[in-house]
Amino acid sequence: MPRRQAIAAREDMVGSTGDGSNAMWGGRFAEGPAAVMREINASIPFDKRLWRQDVAGSKAHVAMLGAQGIVSAEDAATIAAGLDSVAADYAANGVAEDLALEDIHMQTEAKLARLIGPVAGRLHTARSRNDQVATDFRLWVRDAIDQVLAALAGFQAALLARADEHAASVMPGFTHLQSAQPVTLGHHLMAYHAMIARDAGRFADARARMNRSPLGSAALAGTGFPIDRAMTARALGFDGPMTNSLDGVSDRDFAIEYLTCATQTALHLSRLAEEFVLWASQPFGFVALSDQWSTGSSIMPQKRNPDAAELVRGHSGRIMGCMTALMVTMKGLPLAYSKDMQDDKPPVFEAHDLLALSIAAMTGMVESATFRTDRMRRTAEAGFATATDLADWLVREGGLPFREAHHVTGRAVKLAEGRGVALDALPIADLKAIDARIDERVYGVLSVDASVASRTSFGGTAPDNVRAAIRAARGE
Repeated sequence: MPRRQAIAAREDMVGSTGDGSNAMWGGRFAEGPAAVMREINASIPFDKRLWRQDVAGSKAHVAMLGAQGIVSAEDAATIAAGLDSVAADYAANGVAEDLALEDIHMQTEAKLARLIGPVAGRLHTARSRNDQVATDFRLWVRDAIDQVLAALAGFQAALLARADEHAASVMPGFTHLQSAQPVTLGHHLMAYHAMIARDAGRFADARARMNRSPLGSAALAGTGFPIDRAMTARALGFDGPMTNSLDGVSDRDFAIEYLTCATQTALHLSRLAEEFVLWASQPFGFVALSDQWSTGSSIMPQKRNPDAAELVRGHSGRIMGCMTALMVTMKGLPLAYSKDMQDDKPPVFEAHDLLALSIAAMTGMVESATFRTDRMRRTAEAGFATATDLADWLVREGGLPFREAHHVTGRAVKLAEGRGVALDALPIADLKAIDARIDERVYGVLSVDASVASRTSFGGTAPDNVRAAIRAARGE
């Protein structure tokens, strides 16, 4: 298609803007942008999510301008009231996607000008879109972290409730997906609680680190107006202003750190999701997911698919991709602002939405799952999971070096496997034939209940330990 026809076709798709000139750009440009340029340049389709933060930042800025006498008190009050009206309209009707106005900042200023007239033009005094977007985005990410922390607290509460319920429910612990040693389901769930606690700590650390205001950095060099950056920082809940104006407008560490925290959390959620997928399969049969978190098959009526868990597992890859995308965008950018940085928001928004869905889904699955502890126990009993207990007993009671005890235990496992019985079903005579130092006391450690009860070291799986860990997590 010839170039003129292609541009005309794009005009039809994105719509015309009259003469195309952009009042926000001033007199520098005699002609408007091509349709394709308008579309690639506009961020309003995604950064409209920042409208609350944009209004809040603008209100803090104009209040400071008024307090400093940079604009009159009357104009400051008029602008503040106008911003309240803009916010009310956004809340009621949403944000229109006018590509000619590019982004949420120009959209808001244009809307304000229609409401209050030329006085709206004073709002942008001593401010650039560079520090404006840096402030808005930082505020949004801070709010996003607060939402994630609340969701993770709910997920942890669900884990604690089910762990308390199953503090003594025996299940096989695995290494290499092979039955290793018996543990309790409560202990297993508390492992995820510990992971999520670290995730919450990472988000909290990131929030504290990002809580500095870029507002007042202006385009990159600061401003000659007598602004009070500490005032706007306080008004927006920041701990103070950022110390370098170049860093203020060009920093996106906070967004990358949010994505790294989100990625680590998603990996933990994915591991539990994978276990639910395995446990819900017929060969395991450890869990039955509720109808709320399962789907059926279009052709096989007997199927009960753990689709929610599989999607959480899949979302982790997408969230990791979002982190990588922003890192690659930022890795080669010189100071201060480049238009590439407009692409900082879509990966953060996408990751946040996916993470919120994943946390909610895993919380629902944990809360509603039916754990088949009878099947778990039978599997633990069938897998020679107490072999290490026999070896430990030989060391403790028989005085054997552990390597020799390991060899003796291996012979006992081989005998039990050949007969198709558990270790505690072997007659004492057969055990003594393997090693004469074994006596009847050994049966006190060969059952799965005795095994888990004996694991009393700090952090171990003994039911009393699990209950103590739950109490500590609840702050009791």
